[in-house]
Amino acid sequence: MAKEKIQKKWIMIGAVALVILIVAGLFIGTYNNFVTLNQAVKSDWSEVENQYQRQADLIPNLVSVVSSAVSVETKFVKDVVDARTNWNSATSELAKDTAGVQMNSGISALISAVAENYPVLQANNNYVALQDELTGTQNRIATSRGRYIEAIQAFNTAVQRFPGVMFAGLYGFSVMEYYQANPASIGTPQLGTGTLP
Repeated sequence: MAKEKIQKKWIMIGAVALVILIVAGLFIGTYNNFVTLNQAVKSDWSEVENQYQRQADLIPNLVSVVSSAVSVETKFVKDVVDARTNWNSATSELAKDTAGVQMNSGISALISAVAENYPVLQANNNYVALQDELTGTQNRIATSRGRYIEAIQAFNTAVQRFPGVMFAGLYGFSVMEYYQANPASIGTPQLGTGTLP
């Protein structure tokens, strides 16, 4: 009898220990998943900023090449330089993205205006190379922004899905805002707003 009691006691202790290990594993696994997904969101936003920075770094070269062919500084050039300055001084993700979209629009307007008014500049190897670099960068920005949105979706799904929903608040994780385009920056840039000599 005593031997059976001891065996039952050890079985109970083993069962309780197993339940504790399963629950602890669930807590740890859920927390680690949230941390991994949160870091993916931050990493993907960092890549968006990286591509905007690349674009901002190319603007002085574009301005220099265009200014060497155009003797008067145009509104297009000023708009691009102002957007770059706004991007560099922005502190929030939304402000950086808004200024980045303004850079994209300004660059597109400048390139279109130059193409219409300065066909000789279109033959300039430096200008063509910069135009290709900027176009490639704009494509990378769009791709990076898409990955950022996907990372937020994965994080939000984990936070709202069972069992994550039980632990998210406990760990301090909450649903993240999705990327939203600024309505003022949507659309095709207006051409003809500046004057080229």
